[in-house]
Formats: sequence, C-alpha cells, structure tokens
Amino acid sequence: MTSKRNYIDSKNALVLTGGGARAAYQVGVLSAIAKFVPRNHGIPFPILCGTSAGAINSTALACYASCFHLGVKKLEWVWKNFNLAKIYHSDATRVFGHISHGMLASFQADYANKVPRSLLNNAPLRELLNAMIDFPRIDNNIIRGYLSSVCVTASSYSNGDSISFYQADDSVKPWSRVKRRGEASQLNTEHLMASAAIPMVFPSVKIKNQHFGDGSVHQLSPLSPAIHLGAKRLFIIGVDQPKEPLHAQENNPHPPSSATIAGHLLDSIFADTMHSDLERMARINQTLALIPEKYKAVNEGLQHIDTFVLNPSHDFNAIATKHYHDLPFSMRLLLRSVGISHDSESSIVSYLLFEKSFCNELIKLGFEDALEKEQQIISFLGL
Repeated sequence: MTSKRNYIDSKNALVLTGGGARAAYQVGVLSAIAKFVPRNHGIPFPILCGTSAGAINSTALACYASCFHLGVKKLEWVWKNFNLAKIYHSDATRVFGHISHGMLASFQADYANKVPRSLLNNAPLRELLNAMIDFPRIDNNIIRGYLSSVCVTASSYSNGDSISFYQADDSVKPWSRVKRRGEASQLNTEHLMASAAIPMVFPSVKIKNQHFGDGSVHQLSPLSPAIHLGAKRLFIIGVDQPKEPLHAQENNPHPPSSATIAGHLLDSIFADTMHSDLERMARINQTLALIPEKYKAVNEGLQHIDTFVLNPSHDFNAIATKHYHDLPFSMRLLLRSVGISHDSESSIVSYLLFEKSFCNELIKLGFEDALEKEQQIISFLGL
C-alpha cells in the first residue's frame, strides 16, 4: 500500500518557475529528490504550482502523485528523449512558411477570423501533451488523498491579470488580489499551452473569452498561489544562475545587440519577480518574529512561510553554447537573422534548445546540485 497521509498533511509545496528548455534542470532536481523518498511512496509535495514549462512539469507530477518515483521516471524519460520537432516545427519549410503566413495575415481585414501570430508554431507540443498527460488522474489523486492541489498560472493579454487556474478539493476557495486571482478549473492541455506560450515566440491561447500567454509575464507574486492553496513550506527550483565568462557583460566594450536585449527581457520575466517576492517574504517573516504570540492570531492574513530555493550552479547560456550546433540548420538560420550565433551573448538559445543533448546536461546538473544539498532537502521536506 502506498503511503500518503504523512505527506498530504505536511503542507509542502513545490514551486516550478518557467524557462522553456531550461526546465529540464527541474527534472534533474526531482530525480535526485526521488532518491530520498521510499519507493512506491506518494509525492512529498501535496501542493504543486507551476508556471510556463514548470506548469507542464508540475501537472505531469500531479498525474502520478500516488507514486512519486513513477511520475519522475516518466517525466525524465520524456525530457531525455526530446527534440525540437516534439515542441515546435523546426524544418525549413514550416518555419519560414509559418513566418510568411503571419506576415500575410497582417493584411487581413478586421472582420476576418484571425489566428494568433508568433515566431514559431508549437502545435507539436499540444499533440505531445494530449498524448502524455492523463488529466483525469489529477481528480483521482485528490479524491484518494495523495494530492491536495495543483495550480497552473497564465497571463491574460485581455486584461493584464495573472490568473492561477487551480484544481483542488472544495476546501480551497478562489482568491482575488490586485492584478492576480485564482480560479477553480478542470485543468487541460489548453491551460498548459497558455502558461508556456513564451511572448512572441509561441502563439497566445484562447480560454473561454480571454487570450492568454506565458504565466511569468504578469506574475508579480509567483509565491502567492502556493500560499493561497495552503502551503506552509515552499520548495522552489529557480533559474538564478551564475554568469560564466562567455556571458559576463562587465568588460564587454560593445553595446548590447537587440538579441542580447531580448534575452535580458526574457531573463527578467522568468527570474526577477521571484527574487523580489522572496525578499518580500523574508521581510514579512522577520516582522512576524517581532510580534508577540498573543497578537499573531489577529493577523490571520500574515503567516510565517519557510522556503528552500535551489538554483543552478552553472550558467545555462554557457551550456547552450556547447550544443548550439545541435539545432537544425533552419533554426540556426532563423536565429542568425536576428543576430544570434553560436557565440552570441543572448540567452534566447537556452530557452529554445529542446534537444536531448542539452536537456540531458541540464538534468545531470540539477541532479548533482540537489545531491550536494541532500541533507538540507531531507530536513526541509521532513522525509
């Protein structure tokens, strides 16, 4: 019999950030944590929250919450066998055909039925998600007590709000704050496609009457969904990485190219709000520590939250440089047209390099980084 209650009551939450192909690092970390958990045991994170590619990973785990080892193995197998064709069209005919079609579509009349425009067509990702993720298992795991809730965050291009679509039992109520809210939903492929729609790179997705894009865009408080879902401890797999020589900017005499600036914008979208939210949480924890116990009950909206952040020990961009030539010629030509080459300072390549050579190296890095902090992780999660 699989054990569950000792974890479901723990209020541990797993928070997975975005980053395109960089999310392979998360899989390596999870693979290491699986080594710390008894086989045939339930997931040690009853609350799962993900954004962008992290939303896909967290939802996949939710489907196998009853057996953490199995969920991680399935996720690892997919990432270790990735290639670009499983995520977006990468052959010359369809890459440049998609771009040409988008340019022609700009001349359509306003009354014409228009489709979302983007640099790349990620229709293969939708097919992969439909084939690999068994969404009905999520409700089953919640009912059986292996999972408390799972949340996918996307950004509304219609009103600028950050929407967290969550699936949980009836004890979790929708929430609403300035520019962000939680909506109870039956998660499906469209929620994941919306959350992972990197701005301008992948097309927006329509859910009901709103158009959505990458969940990191308007996510001013990335830790908020997990806390609203009842988390007391947040295990965060981040993307804050050291800059290695090729991508260090301090001594570069040249002005940044447009591709470099675009890479910085993506880095800002995926990382900066997490840093500020962690800093805000640390200040709240310090303030609460100064309040006498008898007054803390009055401040129901504020509570102490423990966090454990695991960031990569190496620069994803430097790693991507080594695997640049694994990209198909058509993609290299497309990137070259916007100023990105194998020695470019832009981080865009690391977001788009869904090739198994690159993904396997990030998985290995995540695994090793987690093993180095084995005792801290075991202690934090109460394993």
